[in-house]
Amino acid sequence: MAAAAESGARTWPGGGSPRPGSPASSPVLGGGGRVRPGPGTERAGARPPVPAAALGHSFRKVTLTKPTFCHLCSDFIWGLAGFLCDVCNFMSHEKCLKHMKTPCACVAPSLVRVPVAHCFGPRGLYKRRFCAVCRKGLEAPALRCEVCELHVHPDCVPFACSDCRHCHQDGHQDHDTYHHHWREGNLSSGARCDVCRKTCGSSEVLAGLRCEWCSLQAHSVCYSALTPECTFGRLRSMILPPACVRLVSRNFSKMHCFRITENPTPEPGEGDDSMDGSAAAGPGREVLASPESSKQTLRIYDGYDAMQRNHFRLITVPRLAKNEEVLEAALRAYYISEDPCDFELQALPPSARSDENGAQGKARTGGAAGDEGSRGPGSRDPAPREPAPEAWVIRALPRTQEVLRIYPAWLKVGVAYVSIRVTPQSTSRTVVLEVLPLLGRQAESPESFQLVEVLMGSRQVQRTVLADEELLLDRLWDIRQASLRQMSQTRFYVAESQAVVPHVSLFVGGLPPGLASQEYGPLLQEAVGTKADVVTVSRVYPSQGAVVLDVACFAEAERLYMLVKDTAVQGRPLTALVLPEVLHTKLPRDCCPLLVFVNPKSGGLKGRDLLCSFRKLLNPHQVFELTSGGPLPGFHVFSRAPCFRVLVCGGDGTVGWVLGALEEIRHHLACPEPSVAILPLGTGNDLGRVLRWGAGYSGEDPFSVLVSVDEADAVLMDRWTILLDAQEACGAENSVADVEPPKIVQMNNYCGIGIDAELSLDFHQAREEEPGKFTSRFHNKGVYVRVGLQKISHSRSLHREIRLQVEQQEVKLPSIEGLIFINIPSWGSGADLWGSESDARFEKPRIDDGLLEVVGVTGVVHMGQVQGGLRSGIRIAQGSYFRVTLLKATPVQVDGEPWVQAPGHMIISAAGPKVHMLKKSKQKPRKAGGSPTEARVDTPPAPDGDAK
Repeated sequence: MAAAAESGARTWPGGGSPRPGSPASSPVLGGGGRVRPGPGTERAGARPPVPAAALGHSFRKVTLTKPTFCHLCSDFIWGLAGFLCDVCNFMSHEKCLKHMKTPCACVAPSLVRVPVAHCFGPRGLYKRRFCAVCRKGLEAPALRCEVCELHVHPDCVPFACSDCRHCHQDGHQDHDTYHHHWREGNLSSGARCDVCRKTCGSSEVLAGLRCEWCSLQAHSVCYSALTPECTFGRLRSMILPPACVRLVSRNFSKMHCFRITENPTPEPGEGDDSMDGSAAAGPGREVLASPESSKQTLRIYDGYDAMQRNHFRLITVPRLAKNEEVLEAALRAYYISEDPCDFELQALPPSARSDENGAQGKARTGGAAGDEGSRGPGSRDPAPREPAPEAWVIRALPRTQEVLRIYPAWLKVGVAYVSIRVTPQSTSRTVVLEVLPLLGRQAESPESFQLVEVLMGSRQVQRTVLADEELLLDRLWDIRQASLRQMSQTRFYVAESQAVVPHVSLFVGGLPPGLASQEYGPLLQEAVGTKADVVTVSRVYPSQGAVVLDVACFAEAERLYMLVKDTAVQGRPLTALVLPEVLHTKLPRDCCPLLVFVNPKSGGLKGRDLLCSFRKLLNPHQVFELTSGGPLPGFHVFSRAPCFRVLVCGGDGTVGWVLGALEEIRHHLACPEPSVAILPLGTGNDLGRVLRWGAGYSGEDPFSVLVSVDEADAVLMDRWTILLDAQEACGAENSVADVEPPKIVQMNNYCGIGIDAELSLDFHQAREEEPGKFTSRFHNKGVYVRVGLQKISHSRSLHREIRLQVEQQEVKLPSIEGLIFINIPSWGSGADLWGSESDARFEKPRIDDGLLEVVGVTGVVHMGQVQGGLRSGIRIAQGSYFRVTLLKATPVQVDGEPWVQAPGHMIISAAGPKVHMLKKSKQKPRKAGGSPTEARVDTPPAPDGDAK
């Protein structure tokens, strides 16, 4: 077994080399042959600067019948001729071919530096977006990665590169220096190249490049002028660096690692990297040719796996096509760049389509003509013969030897891979012995290294350690028999034989709150059967009813994760999340990462789109969905970070939820007082208005939102505690009847008693009955108006039903229907209830003065006048300690959350330290150097089946 190539040389993808005389060996464009990769050297971290002949394209000259644009320069192709790649549909000017740097889809997997699987969300309609595999428009519902900018047709998913962003350290090729992560195409039409300053985006074709970390944009011929190292761009101080996050996720998919909600009912063909031949027209999904046509449509399978699942690709070829032409078309449908002479087509009998061993029929190789009677599809034989079968399977011919690429599993090495020749006697151990000297590790013991097989699927990257005596040629044969596509996505790494120490952190929420810390361990043992020898409770949050488990076994972690999600304790379903570890000692000094909380149910369902946008602009590990475990998992992950900020995307109720959780967990944080910014998604958004974040989110660029957060000013804000003690107020000492136990709620904005709380309660009940109708801010306010008109003549003389003490002094109330305590100068969607007139009796209100203002309203008409700016409320008092006595059951609302409070006492007092908030700066956000001039985030998809 001898080395077949220099260290790091580019060999034939998949092994072998083009045979002289075959169509694949012809470098002539338009000659019908494939332009094959030639020798070259890969440069880690960037697309290798190789000539067009080494990029795997199969160009041919075509006649243009409609307006067409070049995929390289994005300019219009004048004239009637262009050059089209038969494999990936890349269209180019003739003059642009010599500048070609974009690899074909058939060789792109071999150029991936570190394989990382994608996280595909549900299908949606994406206007003016293009598939990254076949380069065609996404006219039908398509898929989008939730972490990067990859868009693909559903049946192109199996052929997509596993080149998602590397967002954490996972024990495989970890590194501290990050390079640009380029993604081709789908830029805005106005995007400009950061090198030549010319337009590089296009809405007509897949053109231009964009770094998915720093958002730099460039032409594919200009990006090489940029330094390969990525500095994370304008948002670098807010991004959690991937080198500072560790998550060993061997048994968990990326969807689990990033806490992305999966579809409860996956669509056909989405359960794995599979193909569905019933998809719409496109590469491998041609429309069936009519029987009278001069062409025929064939079903093509690539191995036993596809036959068993009945997953196929369709090709359309002339009825009189040669076998070689049919075979090349079949290989192109599966994006296979190897020599057609190494394959054959076998007819698939209809009765054996679902049988693994049923692919025995007439065969015809891609080489020289065979014996008479063994003719394949398209044989030119004037003699009568049986009709060509509908289904065929591509088979690899047996090989006595082949050239195999071996990649180093460590990154600090001068070559991307080495190539060796594998013979029938080659085993994993002999390959390791031969590879180590080529990688400069000859002085180390071969016993400390092993050969690892990596399947780079677009949905999941699977690693398998090969036994020392595994015969590699047999292994390659088995893979090709199962799936040729799988073979093209398989790599072999030589790695150090160090045992990976299992350590998985699982967050379990939904447990009964208020128990003793030592009670949660036995409770979980009874509910899900935790194993004490590998599972320990590392942190308990009794007030939240949540624990964090440290699991020292991958299999046990996976079992617990799946079991907890299907378990309920005391009627409450449990929540399970996989949490990463933030390596706080590695955080740069100027890094203050942003912890983002998003309520996807807020803001007319805009929260779901923001969730996806922030995952792409930041590290997805710093973005948390509040409907999955609440704010606690995010605060736990950032508990050891010395400095961080918080962005809450939701309404005032969501902000209060997060601030309440922060107050409870503050003593566990290394940064006990993080500053909090708001992206208002609710109906009123009074706190967002006061802090200048606006009346509500209306589709602003998420990148600009993050820049505004970075430039915001820090301010302090009071928070208040309300003690609700429901008792019979007039009862004697020995006859006090507890209606319900005392409870404490936190207040940030205002507390209302009486008519305004009654309107909020009616609105809340209407939303509970028909939640699907409350998806827009305009509709919500319309419901408020309707319930207000119903109460316009309502009168309950609230001043006779309550008593008010301020600083332990009784205050006489005027004739009012509502009593409101306000902490901020905004109420009821921006109204100034206190008013702007000066009054010598009271101090000018501020959000950090330690005082609450007490205001009364006389009814619905008075509230409407306040909303319209015609009047202000009735000023009653100002203070820091209040006691309200309710003589009857009365509606109460705190920050928009209403309920009916039983008779008793309400005590309002300051809630400890003030909270640090972020107030939007008045000046327009500055554009820092190196930032994109046009920050772009995907247009939110329309629901599947709806017109855009």
